[in-house]
Order: sequence, then C-alpha cells, then structure tokens
Amino acid sequence: MSKISFVIPCYRSARTLAGVVAEIQDTMKSLPEYGYDIFLVNDCSPDDTYEVIRKLCAENDNITGISLAKNFGQHAALMAGLRKSDGEIVVCLDDDGQTPANEVGKLLAGIESGSDVVYASYENKKHSAFRNFGTWMNDIMTRTMLGKPKDLHLTSYFAARRFVVDSMLQYENSYPYIIGLVLRATRNITNVPVRHRSREIGTSGYTMKKLLGLWFNGFTAFSILPLRIATITGVTFAAGGFVYGIYTVVKKFINPEVPMGFSSLMAAVVFIGGMLMIMLGLIWEYIGRIYISINNSPQYVIREETGGHADGHSE
Repeated sequence: MSKISFVIPCYRSARTLAGVVAEIQDTMKSLPEYGYDIFLVNDCSPDDTYEVIRKLCAENDNITGISLAKNFGQHAALMAGLRKSDGEIVVCLDDDGQTPANEVGKLLAGIESGSDVVYASYENKKHSAFRNFGTWMNDIMTRTMLGKPKDLHLTSYFAARRFVVDSMLQYENSYPYIIGLVLRATRNITNVPVRHRSREIGTSGYTMKKLLGLWFNGFTAFSILPLRIATITGVTFAAGGFVYGIYTVVKKFINPEVPMGFSSLMAAVVFIGGMLMIMLGLIWEYIGRIYISINNSPQYVIREETGGHADGHSE
C-alpha cells in the first residue's frame, strides 16, 4: 500500500482548516489502496489556527501539527512540512478550501501514469483580480527566468514523488522557492484539470509586498539570468555611448557652429546613472543573499510540534 503525505501550510485558517482536513479524510476513504497522513504547518498565524491544529491532532493519530516561531512565509512552511513527511507521494494544498481535496485522485492518477510531479490546473480561477494578476506575473517570471514550459501551469496544489521531494530537501539555504526546486529536480511534470472554488471565509494572506518578494526570490535564488541581462545591457550602453561620442566629434568637425547639447547630455547621464544603480543593486542583492546563506540563516524555526510525528525537533 502506497502512502500519501498531505502537507498544508496554515495562516489565518482557524475557520477553514477543519473542513479541509475532513474533506481529505472523506476522500481517502474512497481510495483504500492508499494510506495517508497529514502535516499542518502553522506559519505563526495571529488567530487560533494552532489551537485548531492541536484539536485535530488530538482527534486523529495520523495528523501532525508544526508551529513555526515566526512568519517565515508559505514556501518555508512547505519545506518544514516536506521535511517531516515520509509518504511515497506528497500532496501539497492550501488551507482555505479553494483547492479541492476531493479531487486529489486526479493528481494521484497522474503520478501513477508515470509523471514525477502533477499540478492542478484551473480553467476558471476564483481568486481576486489582484491574485490573478500575481499569478500571471509569476507565470511570466518562471518562464523567463526558470525555463518553465509555456503550456505548464504551476499552482499551489500538486503531487510529487518521493525522490523529487528528497531532491528539494537538499536545498538548505534561507530562500526556498518551491517552483524553482521542482523545476530543478525534474521536467517530467504534467497538469490535470480540477475545479477552483471561491473563497468563502476570509481573504488571501498575500499582499503586493509578499508577491513582489516571492517573484524576486524566485529569479535571484534560482537563476543568474538577471546578471547576464545586466551585463548585456551594460555592453549595449557602452557601445552606444562610444558610437555617439564618435558621431559628436565628427559633427563638430563638419559644423563647428553646432552647440553641444547640455540638456541631452544631462538626460543621458541621468539615464545611464540610473541603469548603473539598478545593476549595482541587483549585484548587491545576490551578494547579500550569499552573505545570509553563509551565516546559516534558517529556512524556518519550529517552536512546537504535536501529534503523530511530533518529536520536538527544531531547525
């Protein structure tokens, strides 16, 4: 019998989490060929989410609760749950009920058909316009920076084989990005269509600041393409400046009465100076991340564990 480990990062989900767990339990009754356990990772939620997790763990031997010491973000919370999981297949989904746990059989069927990772894809997403815009931007970033195939849709609801998860867990630096880790491990990835539900309770925990941080983390942690773009841009501007300098000298010899353009010169200086500051900022961002990684800044810190796989271990 294969074992499925469900990993759910939790934030402001005190009112929705019990329903998500109940749906998993009801669904797995119709899939008797699989055993399963559930890992609920509280990302330092300000509401009573961890109290709900404690109650669920007390009522079910196959549920483990993990509480992080501060808000490390969704991807770090996922890494904490993945590191505790031991199933041959790991399924990650959201805590708000929008990702339908009762359709997990479709993801598992994709795995059984030979895929290493299977992502749910949604024909009609029920997110707000802001979140849909964020998804669109994230898709552009992953295609450009990480080489994601254009027809592959990446969501927070996916199933992965154990060897893929083990490969992801080899990454121990401070800035985990799940999509980058998956694409680094395998390209044998498929989509299966599932429904996407409207949010019935609460609002998304993603703000514009968090989304921007996620995108920036994605392309600086797993791609050096931005540095190459900066280099190419610098070479282009240097070549353009050299050609323009020759043009200016030739023009002055041909027509000495032509005045040198102070305004255009200042515009060029300001523009090129701005580009240089952007490039230097990008380089120092990479250097800063290297510095933080050298100092062994943790992906997450576990404050408390409860339930079936709890062992009090902190990282």
